[in-house]
Amino acid sequence: MKKMIELIPAIDLIDGKCVRLTKGDYDKKTVYNEDPVAQAREFERLGFHRLHVVDLDGAKSKHVVNDHVLRAITEATDLVVDFGGGIKTEEDLEKAFRAGASMVTVGSIAVTHPDLFLSWIDKYGADKFILGADVRNGKISINGWKEDSQEDLLPFLRRYIDHGVCNVLCTEISKDGTLSGPATELYRRIMAAYPQLHLIASGGVASTEDITALDAAGIPAVVFGKAYYEGRIDTNRLLPRGLAKRIIPCLDVKDGETVKGTNFVNLRSAGDPVELGKAYSDAGADELVFLDITASFEGRKTFTEMVERVAREINIPFTVGGGINELKDVERLLHAGADKVSVNSAALRHPQLIDEITNKFGSQVCVCAIDARLDDDGWHCYVKGGRERTERGLFEWAKEVADRGAGEILFTSMNHDGTKNGFANEALAQLSDELPIPIIASGGAGTREHFRDVFVKGKADAALAASVFHFGEISIQDLKTYLRQEGINIRL
Repeated sequence: MKKMIELIPAIDLIDGKCVRLTKGDYDKKTVYNEDPVAQAREFERLGFHRLHVVDLDGAKSKHVVNDHVLRAITEATDLVVDFGGGIKTEEDLEKAFRAGASMVTVGSIAVTHPDLFLSWIDKYGADKFILGADVRNGKISINGWKEDSQEDLLPFLRRYIDHGVCNVLCTEISKDGTLSGPATELYRRIMAAYPQLHLIASGGVASTEDITALDAAGIPAVVFGKAYYEGRIDTNRLLPRGLAKRIIPCLDVKDGETVKGTNFVNLRSAGDPVELGKAYSDAGADELVFLDITASFEGRKTFTEMVERVAREINIPFTVGGGINELKDVERLLHAGADKVSVNSAALRHPQLIDEITNKFGSQVCVCAIDARLDDDGWHCYVKGGRERTERGLFEWAKEVADRGAGEILFTSMNHDGTKNGFANEALAQLSDELPIPIIASGGAGTREHFRDVFVKGKADAALAASVFHFGEISIQDLKTYLRQEGINIRL
């Protein structure tokens, strides 16, 4: 059976931020995420196993700069990480390996100092290196694409293939960051000449279809960045075994304590949010959601301090919501340690807030919460903690949310909230069928079977619950073991 193309998302680093350039031009820079570690965690959650990290500061300055970011990524995830950019000396190599790189990409040195690169291959082994072949007008480019050498591509590759190198990353510079499609014919010529290569195609990928076309052309691997960050790649189609379903405890916080009610009323205390957050992280929860359900202006400082304390205690993705009305609220919570933010009422009042968040921080940061109730005239969205009905219908609003670039939808059925009678599976299945982004189900969890049904019948990507976890009615590990036995793809 033909092996599927290897999928390698990329994080390019400038000033410790996740960016993309266009055709290698440092003046044409777009920041997609200010937290590369959070971005790496998101790639891992989606089901990717490998990551390509490029130190653009290092490439420009000719020595490794962002090894501290590399270390943070490798310590926070189990991803296999390739690292390149600024590898000019053996000290740079050692920095990268000490920071957790599984392989390093070497390009310029292989052109300017071939004997030095060959000595590294002899010392560390060819399997520790990816040969970087950045091509412009048929010639190898060096030093962060600022200079063109006189090296022709195929003879350049042959020199190092003969010394055992089998991993080659080839970037067609004219394509990079342009979303104009990959240089498929170039990659075909390379594979025809050297069929033993593990060739990694890079540059120009604009869509899921581009990746499937590279796969059909027999290209072993592909790196992509901008197409993913701009929502052009459907990970569900590319990862055929499907994403692991997620179990997410939710902590509604009021006046510094966790509370839980029924149908959004009759609140009772459920414990200290920091202690609960740590307990859930230790127990194997996939993510946490914290919602400041009153979000009064006076309480924001206290809530932000609580977010900081929670972030120090946990090692799983962390979504925070409540009182987010503008970008400075998002910045405040991300700075405090949140990986994502949840917006609800403010997004309904000002839908462009979704665009603003995704444009500045990336789609993966924006979770749009939708509280809806099935009334006599259909599903309607509610705001202000479920106290005020709007005229927006659930499904048309959810479609707009996805179109504006939100990374996920957290749908709470107000009819089911706190009842422990099961999730709103029919509505969830419709959302899942109609929308291209993940759906988190909320409202109604009471038994392990309800979680099974929400994944099978409701087609949800994640299930959020509160009281069954807070009051010890269901343990997360028991639930996950049960779901795995029921054939659900779940992380144990």
